[in-house]
Amino acid sequence: MNGASTGWRPATLPRRPLLLINPRSGDGRATRAALAERAREQGIDCVVLTPGQDLAALVRDAVRAGADALGMAGGDGSLAVVATVALAHDLPFICVPAGTRNHFARDLGIDRHDLIGSLGAFTDGVERKIDVGMVNGRIFLNNVSLGLYGDAVRQPAYRDAKLHTLLATANAVLSSSAPAPALRVVDGRGDEHSQPAVVLVSNNPYAFEPPPVIGTRPRLDGGELGIVVLDAPGSGRNPAASAWNAPTFDVQAAAPAHAGVDGEAVELDPLLRFAIRPAALRVRICSRHPGVTPSGRLASRGPRRPR
Repeated sequence: MNGASTGWRPATLPRRPLLLINPRSGDGRATRAALAERAREQGIDCVVLTPGQDLAALVRDAVRAGADALGMAGGDGSLAVVATVALAHDLPFICVPAGTRNHFARDLGIDRHDLIGSLGAFTDGVERKIDVGMVNGRIFLNNVSLGLYGDAVRQPAYRDAKLHTLLATANAVLSSSAPAPALRVVDGRGDEHSQPAVVLVSNNPYAFEPPPVIGTRPRLDGGELGIVVLDAPGSGRNPAASAWNAPTFDVQAAAPAHAGVDGEAVELDPLLRFAIRPAALRVRICSRHPGVTPSGRLASRGPRRPR
């Protein structure tokens, strides 16, 4: 890792590091790797979660007891819960990639295939500050989805067959007999979208320019939300998609909106108010990991020269 070029700086060793582990995430990936045992061997306090525990309360209690670095091994939704407490107390947050897709870990520049090596964030870490997204006072590390995808993540089948569920929901929502979600947004050009099928708001924008690395963000410290709106068929809009960046964004809704917040199904009361908090969260990763997202590596090389 080249810290000078990526913003990472050497971190001091925590005195009372804490790692919380969701043994069910990633189809039991942490359990298969004996993550808790390997962490304890390195002097890291571990809590393996059991069903029904209040994760937020558990982390707050740990901070009151003296924890000074907070790590989470689990899915992106549980990461956001622990990151919220870390942000509130200005403590370093450590992501251990024990989930299924580990989107946040990838965009943070963590080697997602090096689960045990990621514990180096506690013992041989580098630190920087990144942005977080906010919606109605709740933080998100990746994105908030409304409409089609927001409806899909509420279905029980979503976690086992995401693509199938998403396609089934698309067929129901976008068919001529199904009403579009009752959302209203104004895009970056000032145009109104009164029947959007999908609204996606991300903590920093995803890469769209060629050659994009699909589903990745070049940076997490750009100070802007990424916003994508897809209109429903029959809306008459051309083009049917709009994408722009902004520090704040509002969505009007006729009723509480079904949403996916970092992949977790929630309801958000209108008015939905989005904002970015620049350089709000201290994050640490292992000094041996890349420290930059795949699309960020491409962006740093600059545009390709024609042959």
